[in-house]
Amino acid sequence: RWNSLPGVTSTVSAGAMSASGNLMDFLDEPFPDVGTYEDFHTIDWLREKSRDTDRHRKITSKSKESIWEFIKSLLDAWSGWVVMLLIGLLAGTLAGVIDLAVDWMTDLKEGVCLSAFWYSHEQCCWTSNETTFEDRDKCPLWQKWSELLLSQSEGASAYILNYLMYILWALLFAFLAVSLVRVFAPYACGSGIPEIKTILSGFIIRGYLGKWTLLIKTVTLVLVVSSGLSLGKEGPLVHVACCCGNFFSSLFSKYSKNEGKRREVLSAAAAAGVSVAFGAPIGGVLFSLEEVSYYFPLKTLWRSFFAALVAAFTLRSINPFGNSRLVLFYVEYHTPWYMAELFPFILLGVFGGLWGTVFTRCNIAWCRRRKTTRLGKYPVLEVIVVTAITAIIAYPNPYTRQSTSELISELFNDCGALESSQLCDYINDPNMTRPVDDIPDRPAGVGVYTAMWQLALALIFKIVITIFTFGMKIPSGLFIPSMAVGAMAGRMVGIGVEQLAYHHHDWIIFRNWCRPGADCVTPGLYAMVGAAACLGGVTRMTVSLVVIMFELTGGLEYIVPLMAAAVTSKWVADAFGKEGIYEAHIHLNGYPFLDVKDEFTHRTLATDVMRPRRGEPPLSVLTQDSMTVEDVETLIKETDYNGFPVVVSRDSERLIGFAQRRELILAIKNARQRQEGIVSNSIMYFTEEPPELPANSPHPLKLRRILNLSPFTVTDHTPMETVVDIFRKLGLRQCLVTRSGRLLGIITKKDVLRHMAQMANQDPESIMFN
Repeated sequence: RWNSLPGVTSTVSAGAMSASGNLMDFLDEPFPDVGTYEDFHTIDWLREKSRDTDRHRKITSKSKESIWEFIKSLLDAWSGWVVMLLIGLLAGTLAGVIDLAVDWMTDLKEGVCLSAFWYSHEQCCWTSNETTFEDRDKCPLWQKWSELLLSQSEGASAYILNYLMYILWALLFAFLAVSLVRVFAPYACGSGIPEIKTILSGFIIRGYLGKWTLLIKTVTLVLVVSSGLSLGKEGPLVHVACCCGNFFSSLFSKYSKNEGKRREVLSAAAAAGVSVAFGAPIGGVLFSLEEVSYYFPLKTLWRSFFAALVAAFTLRSINPFGNSRLVLFYVEYHTPWYMAELFPFILLGVFGGLWGTVFTRCNIAWCRRRKTTRLGKYPVLEVIVVTAITAIIAYPNPYTRQSTSELISELFNDCGALESSQLCDYINDPNMTRPVDDIPDRPAGVGVYTAMWQLALALIFKIVITIFTFGMKIPSGLFIPSMAVGAMAGRMVGIGVEQLAYHHHDWIIFRNWCRPGADCVTPGLYAMVGAAACLGGVTRMTVSLVVIMFELTGGLEYIVPLMAAAVTSKWVADAFGKEGIYEAHIHLNGYPFLDVKDEFTHRTLATDVMRPRRGEPPLSVLTQDSMTVEDVETLIKETDYNGFPVVVSRDSERLIGFAQRRELILAIKNARQRQEGIVSNSIMYFTEEPPELPANSPHPLKLRRILNLSPFTVTDHTPMETVVDIFRKLGLRQCLVTRSGRLLGIITKKDVLRHMAQMANQDPESIMFN
């Protein structure tokens, strides 16, 4: 099915002889299924664009005929904005519901609210009158499992029971999630971003953005995040939003009948997905532009902006975080950053780049092993084992027990006078008479040292377990685990710098900006920079990453440290390999994706890549007026090519056009049903006039209308650099190779990808959808 891919056609209909012998085109309207593509095929961008232009031209000319047609043209023009509005509303609502459900189910592993079991810990204690400020985590309405079942909150038996309940709930959630994915929607697993990138580049994966996938992914996302596995919901929310986009575009014929237009909607939906995942509308638009979209015209930019705005507004109305803010990790730092701190920020960038490289390589190696060994046959068992290991190791450490979002929030926080976190256990000077806002640097207390080694253990655990978790048969995002790794490393570096500045404020580097009794180092800022560095190292994002980070935290004045860390992590990671995690997964799965960022610098020509090569059988072609219906049907049956060049005759090989396999089949089937006199030995012709036929011969079949008369051609001496560029920028499926008008061969998108893999010393057969 890959060997040859269809070309560009406009409107399609079949022609025939009427019973009286007059020639007529019996179909003015295209027959059913024309212009659609088979599963796992690439769309033809040029053809989709020309079809949309024709449709638009028709609507514009009709709009002058009557008021009703004018109203219809207005509705058509506004349909894009309506689709964006609907996507934003549904994506925002789903994200809000997921956030609330995750909150409740995560707390369910530790205890239950007696007043209303559907309340999370925080909500339960909000409603309690007996909650004090010092013990705001404790209230009589919220009971741990040991208090409920054993009536005791302290002691070994209480600890063991809580431990067991934590593991059991985690296993139950994970088992439910993997079972639902396996039975109802196999496409709901993973983060979805590699596939979304491939679909936006023009590939068709039927069902990937279907209603079942949307439903199951939304439900299982809540389950897997609540189970405490090392994964996030942010990446999968892009997939969820794109499913919403696909659903709404199927309601409007402008998008449902044109795959190119549908992809414009999906680009905007991806922006809405990031907007609700992080509460970062502008970051979402930039993420769609920088990371996932293949074709992003200016019109799509505006629509993405609108969809992201509506989605963020909807999420804000639901207010899932209960803090009346849209951002996930709101921070308020009271001190500026200093030039000398750029050095540790850049070091964190280096760490992020190294972690990105190590993670990508190890994760791809593990996923490849899963694909090629018996391990892949037991996805349910794998999820259960990883969940059990995660829960058993995570529970004893307070930093791994809490949800990853809470952990990042705690690491980002600045230590105020009211903070109860262990990370803020500094030794206070009793003589301090300063306003609460301006707390000076102080020596670390026992709690900070305990927190440091717990964080170090949590960091090692997170690094290892995330490698095995990402890519399992459950929805799994990578943003939050990557940020957690960076935030832990960053907070530890921040505390180290802070203590160094406190004990050695007379050193030359600290002397200019650190006075004793002043607040000069903010460890939370280091956590924020570390999180950006690690996320950048894994995904290779730069601009969108920095915008997402400052929207996420509200830390507008810290853009320069974030930029320094993001650029450093990208440089370091790129030094070891250009691929981010999403591109690596695209290649692992063998999707036909021509990356715009890849450079092709080899000096090869079209003749080196085209087929047939020397020693191979000649190209399968159709002639313009000498083949019967039976000849063509036999050719279709014996080959799996997806289209056939049409030539004048086998002797001259002069190119006339290109006919798609699918449309040949449909046209012949349609002609046999709706026309009299079409039999197996009817001559099929692609010219304007029928060929000269003997008097008693059967009616010929005219198929000029399904012929693409302007297939894209290059000469055999065109450099491959140019051919690759043409394929990328025009989104071609194939181009024909000619010399002086004579057909020599064909180059498909698959051939280009194979050739690029060969030139990069990779296995060319890996470019096979698997």
